[in-house]
Amino acid sequence: MPLLVVVFLVFVYGLILVYFFVEQRKMLYLPEGDVPAAAELRAHGLQLWPAASGSGYRGLLAVPDSGEVRGTVIVFHGNAGTALDRHNYLPPLLSMGYRVLLAEYPGYGGRPGEPSEEKYVADARETIAAVHAAFLGPLYLWGESLGCGVAAAAAVGSPAAGVVMLTPWDSLAAVAKSYYWYLPVHWLLRDRYESLVNLSKFKGPVAVLVSEKDQTIPPRFGLHLYEQLPEPKKLWLFPGAGHSDWPDAPDEKWWGEVMDFLAAN
Repeated sequence: MPLLVVVFLVFVYGLILVYFFVEQRKMLYLPEGDVPAAAELRAHGLQLWPAASGSGYRGLLAVPDSGEVRGTVIVFHGNAGTALDRHNYLPPLLSMGYRVLLAEYPGYGGRPGEPSEEKYVADARETIAAVHAAFLGPLYLWGESLGCGVAAAAAVGSPAAGVVMLTPWDSLAAVAKSYYWYLPVHWLLRDRYESLVNLSKFKGPVAVLVSEKDQTIPPRFGLHLYEQLPEPKKLWLFPGAGHSDWPDAPDEKWWGEVMDFLAAN
């Protein structure tokens, strides 16, 4: 009987391993949404970019109404929702004179493609190259959650003048291990998003923004990322904030502090 119990437990554990390996991308990525309608875009002062057709766009572009444009910020969003859902970035960044591209991933927002780290990073690099070719001025990358992993990888060797990491991790494997401590995550994980390794190769300034009460990506992973990064770097800690309720009001002074830090370094 003890042998049968052991065999049964090993069999069940094996099934868990297979399930995790096969289904892990469905746990990590939540592709959804259609190409934004014209009315939705107009409501937020956005346009599909660079193509007017839904099949060819890479993101949603907003430009300051007047005055000198100080540069361009490309925002890579988290795994839930779409680029259009990140219109909260527009008021503060546009008011400071920055052109904003809310980048969209393959498989999200009506864009064709399947999610994976390799495809997302390659697509991000193509978007960065296209923005750099189209617009003058410094280019900054802004990652949010999953988007931090994309931005960190795409920043290496890019013309980006600085990177913002909002609710980041140091390594996806480390975060996954904290959830699935009973699995050999380092062997099973297909998409790794090694943000610390990647950003250690980036020569520009990095702003790290961590939510104190983040239960999705516990703050220790973002703090470890910051601690291990080379200079120039700067940390912002949002007291009492969670993963998705960090202070995003346009008049919050940290917006200006972050962009001034990047521009000064």
